[in-house]
Amino acid sequence: MPTQGFALFDTSIGRCGLAWGASGLIGLQLPESTPGAAWARLRRRFPEAVESEPPPEVEAVIDRIRDLLSGGRDDLADVPLDLGGQSAFNLRVYEIARAIAPGETSTYGEVAKAMGEPGAARAVGKALGENPWPIVVPCHRVLSASGGIGGFSAPGGSTTKARLLTLEKAKTDAVPTLFDLEFSVAPPRGARVPSPLAGEGVAESDG
Repeated sequence: MPTQGFALFDTSIGRCGLAWGASGLIGLQLPESTPGAAWARLRRRFPEAVESEPPPEVEAVIDRIRDLLSGGRDDLADVPLDLGGQSAFNLRVYEIARAIAPGETSTYGEVAKAMGEPGAARAVGKALGENPWPIVVPCHRVLSASGGIGGFSAPGGSTTKARLLTLEKAKTDAVPTLFDLEFSVAPPRGARVPSPLAGEGVAESDG
């Protein structure tokens, strides 16, 4: 019996894919521009995964993703992920990103400040660009400091990112501060928190 599997499923934005293992999801694939491309990319990303019928717990996640992409408000924050192979820095970024609710946004710099590393905005963008679980880890909700869309490494680039934010009716013109979001990693006690728009240099980072 295979230890990893994957399946494609239709959503309001096109055909997505999900790959899973014994410890949780190992990756999510957003729609590609040509038929069969999502399948091919999943095979390249997860060569040990076998296309198969999703087990009930994975089917439930697929249903929740479909609902979110149809205007639902599920934050998917409790979906188990296989975190093997991820750096400690990336895991901190993903943990904070998962605290951003549908319809809300933050910035690369704000995520860095929440980690207690205010100079790491570009590194945050790089980590989000390496995110194996777009949508479940909502890297599309992290924008550039100016309120611009920023980069997006998933298929479709910034166009896909803008579409996801539109589906969520995201507040892209009023970026929340650290205190508007319940981050599990806070800045050091007594640290000064600058303006959300100050000192951030990631205009086109991935994520």
